[in-house]
Amino acid sequence: MSEETFEQMLEASLKTIHTGEVVEGTVIDVKPEEAVLNIGCKSDGILTKYEYTNEPGADLTTLLHVGDQLEVKVVKVNDGEGQILLSYKRLAAERGNKRIEEAYNNKEVLTAKVTQVLDGGICVVVDEVRIFIPASLVSDTYEKDLSKYAGQDIDFVITEYNPKRRRYIGDRRQLIAAKKAEQQKELFEKIKEGDVVTGVIKNVTDFGAFVDLGGADGLLHISEMSWGRVENPKKNFKVGDELTVLIKEISGSKIALSLKFDDTNPWKGAAEKFAIGNVVTGKVARMTDFGAFVELATGIDALLHVSQISKDHIEKPSDVLHVGDEVTAKVVDFNEEDRKISLSIKALTAPEPEEAEAADDEDAEAVSVNIDEVIASQEEK
Repeated sequence: MSEETFEQMLEASLKTIHTGEVVEGTVIDVKPEEAVLNIGCKSDGILTKYEYTNEPGADLTTLLHVGDQLEVKVVKVNDGEGQILLSYKRLAAERGNKRIEEAYNNKEVLTAKVTQVLDGGICVVVDEVRIFIPASLVSDTYEKDLSKYAGQDIDFVITEYNPKRRRYIGDRRQLIAAKKAEQQKELFEKIKEGDVVTGVIKNVTDFGAFVDLGGADGLLHISEMSWGRVENPKKNFKVGDELTVLIKEISGSKIALSLKFDDTNPWKGAAEKFAIGNVVTGKVARMTDFGAFVELATGIDALLHVSQISKDHIEKPSDVLHVGDEVTAKVVDFNEEDRKISLSIKALTAPEPEEAEAADDEDAEAVSVNIDEVIASQEEK
């Protein structure tokens, strides 16, 4: 029996591999574009960066090091140059497929980093499996620009699993909706009308602001933003501002808010300060054809009827007064219940005897004006 040569024994010790086989190899050389692995065969295996990762612009020298051990799949036994082509990515994808299938069947919540932002949605990768989340399923509200999600770790569930077509669809919206529903339930269990809470402005419109209370939004109507007059909410409030608000009313899932706190109510003490006969000073805030509204304090306007501006006949208030003018007048009527005050400049001057009776009639006319209806008609215009 002849003795085997060293070369024969070495060759006999090397295993034979086949395409599709999973083998373990050791990295013996790394370049930016490819790595060489010793897989216990006559030829070493070649692992290109495209068969290692889906990450664009990857440099294998930063991902692999000499001595690293990897499980890889044999893609081709002989590429024509006697080399064995390997793939780490394909093996990981096959195993990832099983992982995604289990998550789909169990409705498991997965977490992954957003690797790509497209016009129609975003992409994440789980164990080398690319999952697409359509724009409509990224959030519970419409978002035109999805770029803010790039590189973020997000939670989602798999709603469609089709490995034959390599179609994997994720859904983040239902998780957000479920979380908000739970937060809303907790919020409504602990709040009640009259509570003072803190929230963050979510949106500002011409008629008010929506405030996120942490589980539900409340509406701060323009009429509840101040005891005074607010012309444009967008000039007074900004998205992201933190507000301390009063819960005025809860109706089903709707919450009405207010910034009119009782301790800042300007009508407290008004009966004494603006009692009939008192002489007061204020600034003209608004003008109408029949009179001027004078701001006596923040949130307190009084009507100065055209007939009470002067002893002389005046056609329109704007003939002698302008918005911003400071006027001094006497309080001729005070109605705390309806929050109405009437003023008279003419009453500061002593009337001629023959004018007294006519003045009384004009006073009555001034007092009878419904201020609320006047304000409403002006706002409609």
